[in-house]
Amino acid sequence: MSRRTVGEIAGMKGRQKIAMVTAYDYTMAALCEGAGVDVLLVGDSAGMVMMGHRSTVPVTMDDMCLFTGSVARARRDALLVADMPFMSYQADASQAVSNAGRLVRAGADAVKLEGAMPGTVSAITGVGIPVMGHLGVLPQTALLGEGYAVRGGAEAARAMTEEARALAEAGAFAVTLEMVSREAAGQITRSVPVPTIGIGSGPDCDGQVLVLQDMLGMYERVRPRFVKRYAEIGGAVTDAVKRYAGDVRAGRFPAPENWTDMN
Repeated sequence: MSRRTVGEIAGMKGRQKIAMVTAYDYTMAALCEGAGVDVLLVGDSAGMVMMGHRSTVPVTMDDMCLFTGSVARARRDALLVADMPFMSYQADASQAVSNAGRLVRAGADAVKLEGAMPGTVSAITGVGIPVMGHLGVLPQTALLGEGYAVRGGAEAARAMTEEARALAEAGAFAVTLEMVSREAAGQITRSVPVPTIGIGSGPDCDGQVLVLQDMLGMYERVRPRFVKRYAEIGGAVTDAVKRYAGDVRAGRFPAPENWTDMN
């Protein structure tokens, strides 16, 4: 498979569901590449699952450039999208364009930003950098406003539909919908010309995304209802390290096959 482009992802709307997963390091990104996902998202969720923060707010541009570069070195075919972290794009368009450029230099094909900010999307796409939007629950500011409750009553659905249209008109090639009711997500999906990528927003979106550590059972601090756990890697890792430590303490490791004698 040749490397995915923004145009190819946008063209999948209504034709083929889009599989997107987060990745933050070379090893896991390489494994996801081998699985054939369409999009690798270097999410600012790294602040929680990789850095141990309680939210995404403390994540910096330097952090995101480091994670993006690590994933980029493993990427072969998938489109690579990198999150713009909190306060890297909200102050003004010039700041947003500059920081989007830093992520592209680190290896991103496109950037993602939260909220109904069509002016900022237009500024970034205006210099040739593709943008993915993000509506619904906005993790960077959720605790400052409505929290993590599902969005999507009739009034909210109408508002988000207009916001999604504005983002698409501003040049966004796709829009992530996080924790939006199924009905609202379906309405938005049918109303915009670009793909929607759902996370906790039901089956009617044009694609889906999950945090890798959530779907693999590696992160226990938060267990969202919408996550399907496809494996329990966390338990397997703990068991393997426990057996290793036991072998070391009992003198079973290293064994003769694990060392080299003088010739």
